[in-house]
Amino acid sequence: MSPDLGSATDPDVVLVGGGIMSATLASLLGVVAPEWSITVFESADAVAGESSDAWNNAGTGHAALCELNYTPAGADGRVDTTKARTINEQFMVSRQFWSHLVRTGLTGSPKDFISPVPHVSFVTGEDGRRYMRARHQALSAEPLFAGLEYADGHAELRDWVPLVMDGRDPAQVVAATRSVAGTDVNFGELTRLLLTQAEGRGVQVHTGQRVSGLEKLDDGRWKVTVTDKRSGEERSVRTRFVFVGAGGGALPLLQRAAIPEIRGFGGFPVSGLFLRTRSPELVTRHQAKVYGQAAVGAPPMSVPHLDLRLVDGEYSLLFGPYAGFSPKFLKAGSMFDLPLSVKPNNLSSMLGVARTEMALTKYLVTELLQSRSARHRTLLEFVPLAEQADWEMITAGQRVQVIKRDPTSGKGVLQFGTELIVGGDGTIAGLLGASPGASTAVSAMLTLVQRAFPERVAANRAALEEAIPSYGRDLSADPGLLAAVRADTMQTLELNG
Repeated sequence: MSPDLGSATDPDVVLVGGGIMSATLASLLGVVAPEWSITVFESADAVAGESSDAWNNAGTGHAALCELNYTPAGADGRVDTTKARTINEQFMVSRQFWSHLVRTGLTGSPKDFISPVPHVSFVTGEDGRRYMRARHQALSAEPLFAGLEYADGHAELRDWVPLVMDGRDPAQVVAATRSVAGTDVNFGELTRLLLTQAEGRGVQVHTGQRVSGLEKLDDGRWKVTVTDKRSGEERSVRTRFVFVGAGGGALPLLQRAAIPEIRGFGGFPVSGLFLRTRSPELVTRHQAKVYGQAAVGAPPMSVPHLDLRLVDGEYSLLFGPYAGFSPKFLKAGSMFDLPLSVKPNNLSSMLGVARTEMALTKYLVTELLQSRSARHRTLLEFVPLAEQADWEMITAGQRVQVIKRDPTSGKGVLQFGTELIVGGDGTIAGLLGASPGASTAVSAMLTLVQRAFPERVAANRAALEEAIPSYGRDLSADPGLLAAVRADTMQTLELNG
C-alpha cells in the first residue's frame, strides 16, 4: 500500500478512508465494474486504524443473536423481531460475500478474520426472565434463528457461561438464550485482506493522504484535494464518483462537499472504553459473547457485554462499554471536530437533541465521573468473582452517533445506527453512524451500488448472484436456500469448529 500519491492519475472512483466500508465497496465494484479504476485515500499511516481496528470495536458479528436492543418488547409483552430479522439476514449476506472472496483468492485463512463463538443473551429478575421467554418464543418461529436455546436454571447456565454464574446468588432469577451460530470478527484484519486483494487487481491504496477538499466541477466530476501528511504537499485528482467512508470523519467531508442531502445532519461523538483481560484462566472459562440489558433510561450504546476476542492469534476478554467523551470525530481527529461540524443548517437538529436527550446526557456525565473501583463494580454485576487486578482499561474507537432532522416534527433526532447518504445525482455518497455497521457492510455497500450504479447492477446481475446466492431473495422466506447458504458459508469460512 503506497504511502504517497506517486503517479496517481484521475480514477473512475475515489474511496475516502481505508476502513471496512471502503474495502467492501472496492470488492463489490470488482464484481459489477471490474474495468473501473479505483483509488483509496487513507489519512493514517496504515489502513483499518480507526473504527475497523480489532481493538476499536467489540468484534461481534452482529446477527441479532444476542443483542437485546434489536428485539424490543411492546407494552403487551410481545417481542418485535423485525429489526433482528433484518440484521441477521444482512449478516448472512456478508457471510456469503466473504465466502465468495475466499473462494476467489482472498489471502490467508478465514480463521484470520472470523471464528465461531457462541452468542448468549443474559438477564436477571422476574421481568427479565419473562421478556427472555417471550423473545425466545418469537425468534424460534423465525427460520433465521433456528436452534436458539433457552435456559433459566443456574446449573445449565453454569455450563454455558461459568464465569458469569460463579459466585452468583443461587436465589437470583436468571434467564438466557444461546446460539452456537455466533461469530467473532476481526474487522481490521478483514479490511487489510480485502484491500490487499483489491490491490492485486489494480486498485490504488494510498496511506498518509488526507482528503482536505471535495469540489463539484462544471463537467459533473469531483475534484478531490489530497494533502500529504508528511510533506504537507497538496495534490488533486478528478473522479466521476466519490464515496466518503471515513467513519467519524465522513460528516465534515460531506458538509465540505455541500451536497443538499447532508443538510440537517449532525453528529455526536462518544468514545468507548473497555476492560480487557488476557488471563488464560479467565479466557478458558468464558468461551462466548454475552450481552445483557441496558439500565432503565440508559441509551442502547450502554448495553453491557462480555466478549471473547481472538486478535492476532491471541484470545482475550473485553467487558464494557463504558462511555467517555471527546469532541474528536476520530481517535486521531481534532478537538475542534464537534464545534466545527455545527452549521446553520443543522443547528436546530443539534439543539433539539441537546434538549430532548437528557437520559443520554445524564448517562455520559455519570460514566465520565466513574472511578476505577466504580467501573469494577459494574463488572462484578456480570462477573461476580472478578478481581480488579486481572483487568486493564483500554480506549476503543470514536463513535459519531447520527443526528438528523425528523421530517414530520422538524426536531433533531439521535439515531443509534447507520445512515447512507447518496447525493441526488448519484456521484457522491457517504456513510454516517456506527453499530451494526461493519457486520452489515456488504448490505450497506450493495444498497449504495444499486442506488448509484443501477445500470452496472443490471448488467452484472449474474455475477452478483454468484457472489451472493441470496441476492434479490428473502432468506427468511426460503428455508431451502437458507439451509444451503448456511452450510456453504460455514464450510467455506471454516466455522464448524
